[in-house]
Parts: sequence; structure tokens; C-alpha cells
Amino acid sequence: MTASAPEPVKEFFSIGDVCELTGLKPHVLRYWESQFKGLSPVKNRSGNRVYSRREVEMVTLVKHLLYTEKYTIDGARQKLDEYRKTGGVRPAARAGLDLQTILALEAELQALLAALRDPSDR
Repeated sequence: MTASAPEPVKEFFSIGDVCELTGLKPHVLRYWESQFKGLSPVKNRSGNRVYSRREVEMVTLVKHLLYTEKYTIDGARQKLDEYRKTGGVRPAARAGLDLQTILALEAELQALLAALRDPSDR
């Protein structure tokens, strides 16, 4: 057996990559770009959006604020401004991502338990 080299850490993401990572639709990301100043992906030569790692973290934070914390767009903007003033954007984004991961795992475990309880689902 030969040890394989670790995959390089990805620094830039297409809109499709971001949609897959976050579970959001492209039109939602495009709308959020117009609403949140921290989300402004550059476009490559082909005209496609290219998101940086920082912008992907921002997307996860915005998603957390809107969908989990139930902020309005204006409320989420204000919360992001508070985070910026205190330097807490990155820690807040990571905490939101951790919570989303836990919630997704919990949902998967609940589905597995339900399948194990009801053999007719197999």
C-alpha cells in the first residue's frame, strides 16, 4: 500500500461548488450578493463567479443568521456589522457551520433510527 498525498486545500469555488456545500440555490446566492457587502465574488475570464474561502464562510454565516437564528435581511446585515467591528466574523461563521453540521448529522441519525424501527421502509 502506498500513502497518497493529501488533497490540496481549495481556495476558490464556483457558484455550483458553493451551492453544493451550502445547500442553497444559485439565485439565492446572487440575491445575497446584492444584499450583503461582504459577498462580492469576482468573475473569471468566462464570466463565472469565483468565491474565495472567506466568501464561502460569509455565505455559511448569512445562511445561519437567516435560517437558524431567524434574522431578517436587515437584521443579518446589522449582526454582520457588529461582527466586523469586533473582528468576530470568522469565528461566528465557523460556529454557524459547526451548528449546521451537527443539525445535519442529527437529521441523518433520526432518519436511520426511523428506518431501523420500521422494516417496511427497506
